[in-house]
Amino acid sequence: MKTVEVKASLREAVGKSNSKNLRKQEQIPCVLYGNGKNVHFHTHENSFKEIVYTPNAYLVNIDVDSKTYQAVLRDIQFHPVSDKIIHADFFQVDEKVPVWIKMPVILEGSAIGVLNGGRLVQKMRKVKVIGLASALPDEIKVDISDLAIGQSIKVADLKIDGLELLEPENAVLVIVKTARAVVVEEVEGEEGEEGVEGEEGAEGEEGAKGEAAASEKSGDAAHAKEAAK
Repeated sequence: MKTVEVKASLREAVGKSNSKNLRKQEQIPCVLYGNGKNVHFHTHENSFKEIVYTPNAYLVNIDVDSKTYQAVLRDIQFHPVSDKIIHADFFQVDEKVPVWIKMPVILEGSAIGVLNGGRLVQKMRKVKVIGLASALPDEIKVDISDLAIGQSIKVADLKIDGLELLEPENAVLVIVKTARAVVVEEVEGEEGEEGVEGEEGAEGEEGAKGEAAASEKSGDAAHAKEAAK
């Protein structure tokens, strides 16, 4: 799995006042937990560009005053107005203990249903998995080539060696839906066919009335001849 290097420094103190001063210097207060003792540190806000503002997932190597910790980002807080990062939590990774992380889902191939006029909808762009750090891939690739219109790929369809998926098995990852234009076209075509059948029925009804009227006139003429005799 890809890694990102982050340079950091231990915090001299903790608390709201210290955190506020750090943010004024474009430093983000952070905490690392998961191995018994929490480590409080701060790092420049630019360190989060590759970690947060990306669809990818990374292991983070945090260098805190020359001591390196391998971790994953667990939680991040944003300012409600400026939307700037104000705090981050990291979880320390143990190579012998499984860790959970959200992995990006990458679609591969061209779905048959899309080529036939359907619309591809990706319901999940990341899935939560658990496994040893050494077994974590960069991404989860899903082949959609055989998807026809109305078909989908669910979490239960994924089989990845060394990983366990922590999402509901019936959760839909991607589906090919019928395009709206195709539906409208089919409906209009059906209505047109019904109209033609209706006209033919009307013509048949009028023909039957004509035949009945002719028969009735013929019967009257025969009756008149019989009376003249």
